[in-house]
Amino acid sequence: MMGFSTQRREDVKGAKGFDFLRVLCASALNRKAEFNLAGWAPPTNIRHENAGGQCPPYSSLRPSCLCVGLCQPGRDAIMNRGLFITLEGGEGAGKSTQLAYVRQRIENAGIALHVTREPGGTPLAEQVRALLLDHRDEAMASDAELLLMFAARAQHLSELIKPALARGEWVLCDRFTDATYAYQGGGRGIDAARIAVLEDWVQGTLRPDLTLLLDLPIEVGMARAGQRGELDRFEREQQDFFERVRAAYLARAGQEPGRFRIIDAAQDVVAVQRQIDAVLTPLLAQAAGASA
Repeated sequence: MMGFSTQRREDVKGAKGFDFLRVLCASALNRKAEFNLAGWAPPTNIRHENAGGQCPPYSSLRPSCLCVGLCQPGRDAIMNRGLFITLEGGEGAGKSTQLAYVRQRIENAGIALHVTREPGGTPLAEQVRALLLDHRDEAMASDAELLLMFAARAQHLSELIKPALARGEWVLCDRFTDATYAYQGGGRGIDAARIAVLEDWVQGTLRPDLTLLLDLPIEVGMARAGQRGELDRFEREQQDFFERVRAAYLARAGQEPGRFRIIDAAQDVVAVQRQIDAVLTPLLAQAAGASA
C-alpha cells in the first residue's frame, strides 16, 4: 500500500465502500509530498475516525485532485462538478484552430460543454475586452490593464463559468489566469505576488483542471500572427515582450506539471492534434465510464 504504516494498512483493510476511499485518501494525505496536489482544494469536514485524516467531499473532487488520482472516484467527480479546461499560448500558436478541435472532441463524446474566452465571455466582460484590445490615444497603465483583466474575469466567473461547472457541465476557455501571469506578469513585469492576491480574491480556490499550453518559438508565432490582418494592442508588442511571455508560461507549467500539458505548436496542425488526442482520449474515456 505504497509504504503506508501498519496502522494505516489495518484502517484500510477494515473499511468498506466510500469509507475505504476516505481512509485511503487520508492515508495518502500523510504522504502528500510524494503526490502532485495541483488543483486540489483544502479538505473540508469529511473525516474518518480510524484514519485521523480528512478528504474533500466527493461532489467537489476534481480529476487533478490527489484523491481522484489515487482512489479513482471519477464517477462522482465528473457527474457532480464539470471539468474546467483552458487553452493557453502566445501569439500565432494556433489556439483558435485547436480550440475548435478540442470542442469537437468533447462534444462528440456527448458532454455538455461551454466554450468561452478571456478576456470576455459575457456581454459585460466583452465590453471590457474591447477596452483592453483597442488602440487608443491614451496609453493604458499596466496596473489598469491588470485590474481590467480581473474585473472581466470576475464577471465571467460569476455569470458563466461557476454556474456551468456547478451544473456538471464542462467549460473550455481560450485563456484564463495563466495568461495574466504570462502577459501582465512576464510581459509587463508586474510582480506575480500581486497577481496572486487578485487571483485568490476573484477566484477563491477555483483553478483549471487541465491546461493545454500551445508553445512555439516566438519568431514562428509572430510570423503566423502577422498573416492574420490587423493586429490588436497586444499583438503589436515587440519580440522581447513575447519572449518574456513565453518564459512566464513555461515557468508556470514547470510549477504545476500535474495541470499543464505542453503541446509543441510549431508542428503542423495534424501533429499538434495528435498531441492533444494523447491528453484528451484518456480523459474522455474516464468521462464515458463515469456516465455509464
